[in-house]
Amino acid sequence: MFTFLLVVQAIIAALLVTVILMQKSEGGGLGVGGSPSGFMSARGAADFLTRSTTILASIFVLLSVVMAVIASVRHAPSDIDTSLVKQAPATQSAPAPAAGNADPLAGAAESAGNGAAANGAVPLAN
Repeated sequence: MFTFLLVVQAIIAALLVTVILMQKSEGGGLGVGGSPSGFMSARGAADFLTRSTTILASIFVLLSVVMAVIASVRHAPSDIDTSLVKQAPATQSAPAPAAGNADPLAGAAESAGNGAAANGAVPLAN
């Protein structure tokens, strides 16, 4: 059902684009002139294309709402499986920072073998 509505909506979207492009705008558009009288006169074609645009846009929005409702019902949230959730160890605490060290990254620099970063010196690249 959802796939069918999706295909119908794609067709309506293509028709809507076509009808919009056929309308005569200030720049001329892709509208093709018709006979000077009757249904396909300039006024009749404009009315027809305006009505077609309104109807197709309404159907497009309605289908969008219907498909959103169908998708939300189909993919309704289910019970959450918590069997794979990692439990944090309760006994382990974070190590306390060094009292005299103002640089939070100094410990990482020292553990990487760069003792000069601990006393504020920046090593020079050769």
